[in-house]
Amino acid sequence: MANTHNRSLELEVTVISGEDLRINDKPIKNNAFVTIKADSHGSPSLLQGSTKPDVRSESYPYWDEKLHVDLPAGSHYVVVEVCRRSSAAVDKLVGTAWIPVSDFIGNYTPENYLHFLSYRLRDVKGQRNGIINISVRVIPPSYKGTAASSSSPSVPKFGIPVDREKTGGTVTGVPVWCPNQWKS
Repeated sequence: MANTHNRSLELEVTVISGEDLRINDKPIKNNAFVTIKADSHGSPSLLQGSTKPDVRSESYPYWDEKLHVDLPAGSHYVVVEVCRRSSAAVDKLVGTAWIPVSDFIGNYTPENYLHFLSYRLRDVKGQRNGIINISVRVIPPSYKGTAASSSSPSVPKFGIPVDREKTGGTVTGVPVWCPNQWKS
């Protein structure tokens, strides 16, 4: 089971592109779009974001659109659905990907690290139906809508603090040791 998190978070999800999207084993012609939902205790919550339909790219659509998703505390998945809008304004589900929250939260990456991810889509029958390419970044609470956030960098600070009066900064590095260096 996927890891959970103990506070609600805001995600910046960039929907990049799709690959080999089909309906009834036929390549889709156009008007593919993506919706994103956060799961709420095992079932998808209300729609959180949607891209514009790609009217040109057929079964290999390209969106490159950023969507902001509120991820409730305790969520296990982010649900990405690819749909196609027909000329009659009816939306047909192409495929769905359930993305574990543990793929971009936790481990040893900083909170605002940009994760590039690709997932296999499954149609309503559970069959493979293309790939979705996205990037996900957790927006840290300190960077959201505060006056201090406009002056602070959006890149985390790494390194070891040193005496700023003498050196003026932070040291970042990896110690190097060669055990055979001092042998005669």
